[in-house]
Amino acid sequence: MNDAALAGVAQAPAAGPVVVGVFEPGSPEWHAARANGIGGSEIAAVVGLSPYESRFSLWHRKKGLIGPVEETEQMYWGKVDEPGICQRFAELHPGLRLSPAPTYASSVRPWQIANPDRLVGGAELLEAKTSRDDEGWGEQGTDQIPVHYRCQCLWYLDVTGARRCHVAVRIAGCEYREYVVDYDADEARILREAGARFMDDLARDVRPEIDGHTATYQAIRELPEGLDDVDVDILPDLRDRFHTAQDAFWLAEDELTACKGELLDAIGTGRRAVVGRERVATRTVRDGRTYQLLPARTRRTAR
Repeated sequence: MNDAALAGVAQAPAAGPVVVGVFEPGSPEWHAARANGIGGSEIAAVVGLSPYESRFSLWHRKKGLIGPVEETEQMYWGKVDEPGICQRFAELHPGLRLSPAPTYASSVRPWQIANPDRLVGGAELLEAKTSRDDEGWGEQGTDQIPVHYRCQCLWYLDVTGARRCHVAVRIAGCEYREYVVDYDADEARILREAGARFMDDLARDVRPEIDGHTATYQAIRELPEGLDDVDVDILPDLRDRFHTAQDAFWLAEDELTACKGELLDAIGTGRRAVVGRERVATRTVRDGRTYQLLPARTRRTAR
């Protein structure tokens, strides 16, 4: 990266954002505005913190080698519920004026894109979220939100120059909570530098390494077209890794099935398995019988 690029990355927050336009989220125009940059929902993937996208899959999407992310039911309902969540925030804060927000780009780094849900009083931002449960959400009024949403808020603050982003969330369809994320210069710099490296890798055709993210595997599945009826020699080391991982997976699958059986047996006719205030799993019922055992953790975490 050249000295001019590094100087642009070092500047924070952006010196007055540029209004790119007003677009319907998910529309072709919205995707086009983000195609040559990094949006708030993408920066978490760049730094390896997104549960939905990996650096590898995002790189290939930006290159046009795989299609855009298909809208899931969760994404659909998040978009549909956004106006109602914002309306609830407005009702609870009659002294704050909410207004629609356009798509912004940094005046220094045009690839740094922001699509906040609402502007609050002209100086703050609002993000509206939906969540199936409260996993990752801390005490109301704090900044304890899922890390990929924190990345998004800090990205938007860095682009717009605002100092606070409110986060309003509807959990499990009925519980409303609010959180606040204040601008953190050090965290924003980390995201900004990672974004600059990602854009540099795109320009130089430097493909990210393959990792264990589901989105990476799905991207690799999507890349080749057709089938050649030939044998392809691979390295013995890769064969050995594959066989070792298979054996470990099968052993872990057996252990997980046994644990789920013991959990259900311990829950009995109850709904949740807990340790103190920590929720471990939830039992769902259909026609009076157990239908599923849903784990509280949806991805691996360090212990």
